[in-house]
Amino acid sequence: MATIARLPSFFFKSECFPSAAAAAASATYGGGLPLLRPFGAASHHCRLSLHYKQGSNVRLSIARVHAQAAVVGKDVVKVETSTWVWKFGNTPIKIHCMEYKSDVEGRYQNLLLLPTISDVSTTEEWHDVATNLVARSGPKQWRALTVDWPGFGLSDRPSLDYTVDLMESFLADYFTTSGLGDPSDTPPVVVGGGHAATLAIRALNKRKIKAQALVAVAPTWAGPMPIVFGREPEMESRYGLLRNALRAPGVGWAMYNVLVSSPNNIRKQYVSHVYAEPEHVTDAIVESRLSLTRREGARFAPAAFLTGVLDPVQSREEFLSLFANLDGKLPLLVVFSKDSPKRSKAEMEALRGAKGVSKFIETRGALLPQEEYPEEISDVIYDFLLTV
Repeated sequence: MATIARLPSFFFKSECFPSAAAAAASATYGGGLPLLRPFGAASHHCRLSLHYKQGSNVRLSIARVHAQAAVVGKDVVKVETSTWVWKFGNTPIKIHCMEYKSDVEGRYQNLLLLPTISDVSTTEEWHDVATNLVARSGPKQWRALTVDWPGFGLSDRPSLDYTVDLMESFLADYFTTSGLGDPSDTPPVVVGGGHAATLAIRALNKRKIKAQALVAVAPTWAGPMPIVFGREPEMESRYGLLRNALRAPGVGWAMYNVLVSSPNNIRKQYVSHVYAEPEHVTDAIVESRLSLTRREGARFAPAAFLTGVLDPVQSREEFLSLFANLDGKLPLLVVFSKDSPKRSKAEMEALRGAKGVSKFIETRGALLPQEEYPEEISDVIYDFLLTV
């Protein structure tokens, strides 16, 4: 979620803005570290493979980003990055994809890990969890896939009208192209963070995708502006003005730089609501997230997220209904991060004991527990996978 440094005077009444902006800045988020970049982005056949072993002390330096590789278990984990060209209408969009596989031969089942949608969304938020789960030896062997949403992360960011329907179409097409939707194979376990979890559940409700089970990690449904200021017609009109201003040439970049793309804003959002512990917010994390906000076209999709256009539903009632509609159809785990900001936490709390929720687990963390506490989240997901 974007940290809101300043907004134009037409957007809010001045007497309510200071406290409202602070609230909006702690409403909803997702993010990650852009560790791996695809070689030869023009073709989905181009790949970069990396291998991790237990006890290895690997230091990677790719595109000015450094990260320590942490691996558990006794197996080698092979990591491949690739580019898939998705076509939306007449617009080809290069999509950044990651695959994690064990070197142990045999059949495996698929995990699809969907990044939380936000201004700094990236596949890398799932890197440690994916490596952890794939490296484990147990009754089942897993392959993990993760993919950057169009307009986010290391995927292309063309000037499109980003909507929740666009994202849902993308997810359905990814299932078809990747083979996850093959009717002759076991459907994947889908794991999503924040809005991505709710969007996946929406797609399941509409039978656009199939899953054998679903894990919703810190699930959210309302974007930063709507969760704070609501959806009254007057506010929706103001959201539209802001969205159009952010998309405009020249002034759009200037506004985006003020609202989002600065080291100070990135650090503030991580400290206030993305991570539970301020000391976990390192300079390397801030720099890597900042690089995402400075990619070509970086403002277009986040402008839609900020103003609620990417919200999968419009109310808590619709949110709960999505889960209820899956009751008895598949196992569904909700991971409730106890240090989430108040408004988002209330929506997660509403899922405790809700119809359709098979298991509700409380963990440490704020809006990105899978990145801040990957071992804890890996343990929770793995225990759930053993029951699937």
